[in-house]
Amino acid sequence: MSLDPALSADIKNAVASLADEGTVLLADLVREGSVLGEEAGAQALMAERFADMGLDVERFEVDLAAIRDLPGFSPPVIDVYKGRENVVGRHVPKAATGKSLILNGHIDVVPTGPEALWTTPPFVPRIEDGKLYGRGAGDMKAGIAAYCMAFDALARLGLQPAAPVYLQSVIEEECTGNGALACLARGYRADAAIIPEPFDQSLLIAQLGVMWLSVDLVGKPAHVLDTSAGTNAIEAVYALFDALRGVEAAWNAPGFRHACYRDHKHPVNFNLGRISGGEWPSSVPCAASIDVRVGFYPGMSISTVKQALEVAIAAAVAERPPLRGAQVKIRYKGFQAEGCAIDPQDPLLVGLRRAHEAVSGKPITELASTATTDARFFILYGDTPATCYGPRAGSIHGIDEWVELSTVIEVAQVLALFMADWCGVERR
Repeated sequence: MSLDPALSADIKNAVASLADEGTVLLADLVREGSVLGEEAGAQALMAERFADMGLDVERFEVDLAAIRDLPGFSPPVIDVYKGRENVVGRHVPKAATGKSLILNGHIDVVPTGPEALWTTPPFVPRIEDGKLYGRGAGDMKAGIAAYCMAFDALARLGLQPAAPVYLQSVIEEECTGNGALACLARGYRADAAIIPEPFDQSLLIAQLGVMWLSVDLVGKPAHVLDTSAGTNAIEAVYALFDALRGVEAAWNAPGFRHACYRDHKHPVNFNLGRISGGEWPSSVPCAASIDVRVGFYPGMSISTVKQALEVAIAAAVAERPPLRGAQVKIRYKGFQAEGCAIDPQDPLLVGLRRAHEAVSGKPITELASTATTDARFFILYGDTPATCYGPRAGSIHGIDEWVELSTVIEVAQVLALFMADWCGVERR
């Protein structure tokens, strides 16, 4: 790196000295069960933390009118944004001589699943064998704790970035991304953005697009004494999803793949995430609905993906016996997220590679993710190169989610070194 070796060593040591404080912040964030619609407690904690760090704090609700017509907008899963804020901590240097930076993280977490399956309650942090357990510990409150530690480490040395730095804690990454989009609509731009998602200290070079769709199907009710007289809507939606599996298989074919996913075992995944239907055990169910998650490659437009899905559904209704006579309605809500990629030789990625090697002593692994992140907003719509680099975590979206605390420290050291190199430093 271009940093003085002595300064690099001081920065790494300063981060290490903040390990206990970082763990306390992470544990406090895990205690705030910030599932969709319930982010207020965690965001209040982040606003307080940013203020304690000496940052100017801005809190704002997502303004649907301001983002509804913007590229990248997704129809919300819940329509209420009142009281659900993004929180941004803004650092303004005395003299802006370096390059600006956004450090972004999402505060929202997915539902816990059956709490009885957890070893300890999901929103009660537990530390065992160097791991902190709890919903959101890895995805991605550890990343937020890491970027706070990185900024604080420079302050411990009497330094601060010599360029604007924006620390963003946003809502709705797990279902729409509208929190990050609202930051763009508010004018937040920088020379680079980093999201410390829990990707085991790998470097994101591409991510799939993700679409959520719901299919409502109405069949024909009948008494079970003659099931052939009706159209069983529950059986029909399984047949319909099986037809979508055909699209999934076609997109995983070697000749269809995006170059970044050429060697991936099975990059595109369609998931039947929810099914509902039926009214009475002795009646053939006449209505059922499914919610489906669809993955697709960078470069595929939302309209192209919708067309492919709708053609497959129409063909299934016309040709498959279980769907005979069914009426189908397709709805789109939640993720309508395009895929994206970034040049592996972009200066942002080059700088992160150097910082990672300076901390770990090992080359970094590149990742083409089969999920989506808020990085797409910066890359596709914000004229801001972006990537993800975060700690090692496991059971994400599952039971007993955890993050490895030693990797949180390493990530914070990498972010602090990168920030000092990218932004430059000045005396506080």
